[in-house]
Amino acid sequence: MPSPQQARAQATTITSGKTAPEAEVSPTTRLRALFDGPQLSPGQRRIAQYLIEHITEAAFLSITDLADRVGVSQPSVTRFAAAVGFSGYPALREKLQSIALGTLAGGPAPPEVNRSNELQAAVDAEIENLENLRRDFADPDQVIDIGRQLSASTPLTILGLRISASLAEYFAYAARRIHPDVRLVTRGGSVAYDALLQSREAGGTWVLAFSMPRHAQETLTAVRVARGAGLQVALVTDLALGPVADEADVTFATGTGSRLVFDSYAAPGVMAAALLQAMTDAGPERTQARLEEYEQIAEQHQFFLRE
Repeated sequence: MPSPQQARAQATTITSGKTAPEAEVSPTTRLRALFDGPQLSPGQRRIAQYLIEHITEAAFLSITDLADRVGVSQPSVTRFAAAVGFSGYPALREKLQSIALGTLAGGPAPPEVNRSNELQAAVDAEIENLENLRRDFADPDQVIDIGRQLSASTPLTILGLRISASLAEYFAYAARRIHPDVRLVTRGGSVAYDALLQSREAGGTWVLAFSMPRHAQETLTAVRVARGAGLQVALVTDLALGPVADEADVTFATGTGSRLVFDSYAAPGVMAAALLQAMTDAGPERTQARLEEYEQIAEQHQFFLRE
């Protein structure tokens, strides 16, 4: 089985439609293929960004100098080297120097190393994630079926811990407009266990869990608790394979944007909205009645600004 770094490099080649010699690939593209991946922490992505933006200089820095330039510790640089598949910083620097020397030999660096284009690359990556999701939606039967199951679960529990809390909060906020009993769990440990067990005792049958990178150990534990209590788990995550996905009854895998220091979630957000749509379609009469009631309350108490 190839390493994550090899898999990313292979994916870069496949999307081009042909295998190109390494020398024909721009230095920035080679570095992105080397570093790109949701398993990197925000601090490690800062190191990766610095190397991408300053490759001709950074490749020849000592570990001490690189740590000082980025503003991290030397152990952080060592952990970064290991995270991207090298035995240590010396091995990583050797690779970086080969890329940097190729850049110097080829003349001025291409415009794509500019900061503005790095942001454009992040948008391009998210567009690709959305295109992949669009292809997945060519067969919407599973989304429709799970939306029906979530709609029928009373109460319905939404789980999202750490970085995944924002997606869970979005889903729960919208789901409360169309479902009579939505319970949001954004704290792990015994608080999550209590909420999950109480949901099952109250008659709930499903949990919708969000697990975005970096995947929290407490999310895995909470999913196991839910399954142990007799709840079924639908999971929205970035990987179809992995410890959390292995524990779920149904997994919806959508790519996350990992070009920047912190992930972006365009595709998971659309996936969440699609499940909400499936819930509304599962019970149209209840949905309409609840939405109309909510609009009356919102108008009475002036929840929103008048346009």
